[in-house]
Amino acid sequence: MKNIIAIVGRPNVGKSTLFNRLTGSNDAIVHDSSGVTRDRNYGEGEWTGKKFFLIDTGGFVPHSDDKFEAAIRNQVKLAIEEADKILFVVDAKNGLHPLDKEVAAMLRKYANDKEIVLLTNKIDDIKQENLSAEFYKLGLGEPFPISAISGRNSGDLLDIICKDIEEDTEEEDTRIKFAVIGRPNAGKSSIVNAILNEERNIVTDIAGTTRDSIDSVVKYHNEDIVLIDTAGLRKKTKVSEDVEFYSTIRTYKAIQRCDVAILVIDVNIIIENLESASDYKLAAFKLDKQDTTIIEEVYKYKKGLLVVINKWDLIEKDSNTAKLIENKIREHLRSYDFLKFIFISAKTKQRIHKILEEGKKIYELRNSEIMTSELNEKLLPEIQKSPPASLRGKEIKINYITQVKTSPPVFAFFTNDDKGIQPNYRKFLERKIRSYWDFDGVPISLIFKKKN
Repeated sequence: MKNIIAIVGRPNVGKSTLFNRLTGSNDAIVHDSSGVTRDRNYGEGEWTGKKFFLIDTGGFVPHSDDKFEAAIRNQVKLAIEEADKILFVVDAKNGLHPLDKEVAAMLRKYANDKEIVLLTNKIDDIKQENLSAEFYKLGLGEPFPISAISGRNSGDLLDIICKDIEEDTEEEDTRIKFAVIGRPNAGKSSIVNAILNEERNIVTDIAGTTRDSIDSVVKYHNEDIVLIDTAGLRKKTKVSEDVEFYSTIRTYKAIQRCDVAILVIDVNIIIENLESASDYKLAAFKLDKQDTTIIEEVYKYKKGLLVVINKWDLIEKDSNTAKLIENKIREHLRSYDFLKFIFISAKTKQRIHKILEEGKKIYELRNSEIMTSELNEKLLPEIQKSPPASLRGKEIKINYITQVKTSPPVFAFFTNDDKGIQPNYRKFLERKIRSYWDFDGVPISLIFKKKN
C-alpha cells in the first residue's frame, strides 16, 4: 500500500477532527477528553484525483504505566513505521506542552526517511498565526497553521500531502475479484490453497498489486477469477508484528478492490458463544465484533458478500445445526437481510467448490438488470396495496420504478415527495424487491426522485 499518512500527537490536540476533515467523514470519535481514540482509525482521502490512506492514531503519552496508553504508544509507533508521511498535530492555543517535546524527539529519529509536517492546530484566523512561533523549538521545521474544525488552510495542507502522489493512471482490471477476508486463524489461506488445489486449470500465481496481499488467479468455467488472500504477505516492521494492524489495513483495501467479499468465520467460535448459554437454542447470540465490522464495511461499499462458515468438520452437529447458526446470525444482523451462507471445511475440502460457484452467482446477481416493465408490473400493485404513509396530511404517491445502475444495483422510485419516504417504508420496498428477484449476497440501494 502506498501513500499512507499517519496523524500523530499528544491527546486532545484535534487529531480526530483533522482525520474527519481530510477524509470527509465522521468516522473518528471526537471528544474533549483524552484517550477517546484508543485504536487507530483508517480512511481514504482524495484530492485533485490523487488518493491517500489516512491513519488516525490515539494520543501519545510517553512513559505511562496505564495499559491503554501503553497500547496506544505501540500502535502509534507501528503507524509511524508504516507511514510515508507524518502529520504531527499540536495545540497552538494551549501552547508548547512537554509531551509535544517528547513526541517531537521520537519523530526526529524518522526525519531522514519520512516527511514530517508540523501542524499548529486551532488557529482560526490570521491574527492567531503568531501562536505558531514557539513550536519552531521542536526542531521539525516551519509550523503550518490550520484549523481542523473550521477547515482553515485544509486545501493547502492537502496540496502538501498530495504533492508527491502520482495520479492513478492504471488501466482498470476487469477480471472478477473475490477478497478472502476474516479474523486471523479463521482459515483464509487454507481456503485459498484448497481452491487452487481443487481447480487444476490455474493460470498463475502473481504478487499482488499491493504489498499487503497475495493475488492468485484461477480459471473457473473459462473465466479468470482473482483471489485476493488478505492473509498473505506481511511487511515486517522494526518495532514488532501487530497482526491486528496489518489485518485491518489488508481487509480495508481488499474490500475496496473486490467484487465479492468471501468472509471466513471459524465455526468453533460461534459454537463456543452458543454453548456458553444454558439453552443455546434460545440464547441471544452476537457475532464477533470483528466479523460484524467487516460486514458493515462490505455493506458500506455495496460489495457482494458470501459468508463462509469454516472448520465444519471439527464440530458435533445434526441436521439442524447449520440452520440454527444461520438463523442466529440473521437475528443478530437483522438490518443486513441479504446474507448468503455456506458451510465448508478447508481441511477436508468439503463443499470447497461451492465458494467459487456461489461467489460467481453473487457476482452475476450484482451485475443483473431488471427490466423496467417487470419492476413496475410487480411492485406498483404492492405499493397500491400498502402505500407510503401520508406526511403532514399530504398523500405520497410512487408512480414509476426503474433500475438506474448495476454493480451494485440501484433502483430509482419516482414520487411526488422524494423526502417523505420513511425508513421503514424503504425497508418494505427492499423486501418486496428481494421477494420477487434473487439478490442473495447482494446489497441493493433505493433512491427516490421527485417526478416533474
